[in-house]
Amino acid sequence: QCVCGPELLSFDALNEVEVNGNWTPQEKALHEARLKAKAKRRLRKSSSRNSTSESFSESGELVPGDPHSPKGKANTNDRKSRTGKGRGLPKKGGAGGKGVWGAAGMVYEVEEPDARDPNYDESSQGDTVYATVVPEVDEKELEKMVNPIVQEYFEHGDTKEVEMLLKELNLGPHKYEFSSLAVSLSLEGKASHRELTSRLLSDLSGKMLSQRDMGRAFDKILKELPDLILDTPEAPQMLGQFIARAIADHVLPMDFLDCYKGKVDCEHARVALDRAAVLLTMKREMVRLDNVWGVGGGLRPVKHLIKEMNLLLKEYLISGDVAEAEHCLRDLEVPHFHHELVYEAVVMVLESKGESASHMMMKLLQSLWKTGLITVDQMNRGFQRVFDELPEISLDVPHAHAIMETFVDLCYQEAFLVAVRVKEKSLVFLLSVVCCFSSLTHFFLLD
Repeated sequence: QCVCGPELLSFDALNEVEVNGNWTPQEKALHEARLKAKAKRRLRKSSSRNSTSESFSESGELVPGDPHSPKGKANTNDRKSRTGKGRGLPKKGGAGGKGVWGAAGMVYEVEEPDARDPNYDESSQGDTVYATVVPEVDEKELEKMVNPIVQEYFEHGDTKEVEMLLKELNLGPHKYEFSSLAVSLSLEGKASHRELTSRLLSDLSGKMLSQRDMGRAFDKILKELPDLILDTPEAPQMLGQFIARAIADHVLPMDFLDCYKGKVDCEHARVALDRAAVLLTMKREMVRLDNVWGVGGGLRPVKHLIKEMNLLLKEYLISGDVAEAEHCLRDLEVPHFHHELVYEAVVMVLESKGESASHMMMKLLQSLWKTGLITVDQMNRGFQRVFDELPEISLDVPHAHAIMETFVDLCYQEAFLVAVRVKEKSLVFLLSVVCCFSSLTHFFLLD
């Protein structure tokens, strides 16, 4: 045991005493005081060298500063560098950090608003544009939506309206089926319906439907021919005419028929393709087959209808086939214009030489009367037009009034002019007097 005072003990002696565990309270207090004094001296030296409150012990361990010390207290809001490097200026010149404006003179680019941003405000992004989303038409509902459009088109014949209605529908990949449905419906209708369908396909080609879509449509119809002939036995021939007209109108590609050579097993499809090939070889330089469906419907010009009726009557005078003449008249599909046929037939009788023409025309009118193809009103109107123009006809045919009276008597004997017999007889008498008077007047004027 040491007998000296605490102040006389050396540091090494204290450590030896600590190791032996023979410290007195005074010695222990002295040792703690010396350790505190040494730590304070070390802290003052480190704070004078740098601005950090952290120091390293002799063993290399990091010793945190005293939080109660003004020099050792760590300032969490201080923006100066804590690494002991630099000039002690704020980071990024005061332009860094969240919520700051940045350095003076800095120009920021306009950022596009992000719709996924939680702070995205739709009202502050300008005018809102609303678009109508049309759902795609299901394949099962396509026929129900297309049939009314096609049937209505057969009534008005306006292709632009059909195009507008199709734009409102989202047909999607099934748009080619519109053409196949239109052709199938026209096969069950009249010749005028088929003519309108050919025009519709020509007007829609390149706008709503491409040549590829048209090719897929006709390919589908060729495959459906075994079912179509159950309702329309002439479907193969009609489809061949459709194909020929479509190729001539550049709706289908020129090599459409070449794609089927040696690849068709269906007999009905071969008939349709052969029919199209024959029609195309009959035309020179691939002109439009405008008359492939005949001249039908009231949409044709009046001059064209008059020309067709004249050709009909001339062919009848040559062949004498009443059934063929009736068939051609039905194909024209202009029952409101049948009075023109009666008028042209009577005028041909007046201008003809001999009695064969009058007997043949009487036979034709009688047959058309009995079948109901020409009504009472149309028959009377046709004869009335001839009586009204008889003075002008008499200038070229001097004996027109006599021939007219003979032909009316012949028709009366065949009992299809009973309703107008009295009226027409009186008109013949009066017109004969007028014609005689006009002839005399013309003679005196020339004299």
